[in-house]
Amino acid sequence: MQSIFAEKKMKKNLAGVWLLLILIFTVTACSSSRKTIAVEEGWDLIAEDYVNFVKDKDVIQVVSNTPYTDIKIQAEKKDIVIKNFKIVYLNGDKLSPAIRSVLKAGETSNAIHLSPAGKIVRSIEFKYRSTGSILKGRGRVLIFGKRLYSYKY
Repeated sequence: MQSIFAEKKMKKNLAGVWLLLILIFTVTACSSSRKTIAVEEGWDLIAEDYVNFVKDKDVIQVVSNTPYTDIKIQAEKKDIVIKNFKIVYLNGDKLSPAIRSVLKAGETSNAIHLSPAGKIVRSIEFKYRSTGSILKGRGRVLIFGKRLYSYKY
């Protein structure tokens, strides 16, 4: 009689363990693997790109009609050496601000002031490269724009 109860209890415990394992697998399989980026209030992530190890010239298109008063650049994963940086406005005018030549991984540049009235950015041109080992992956550059109007709801 005791062995029947012990056998039923063991089956019940085993079923509970399997249910727990299935639950853990389902939760981890359904979770997002994408990294979340914290953005300051009033700032938008307007563009991002991966940086090669050789001298790279990229034109990053900005797909927003929002006027921005300031721009910031952030390096991720690797240090990024910046040789040339241009902001192209919607009307074709260009701004070539002086910028620190090396951005360390995780570091953000100072805000680059565009205009107090705001400007619509069409594209951003870079001449830059990643540093470090090619085996550990490329660096990534994130570009943030400060909205002309940042409303609080």
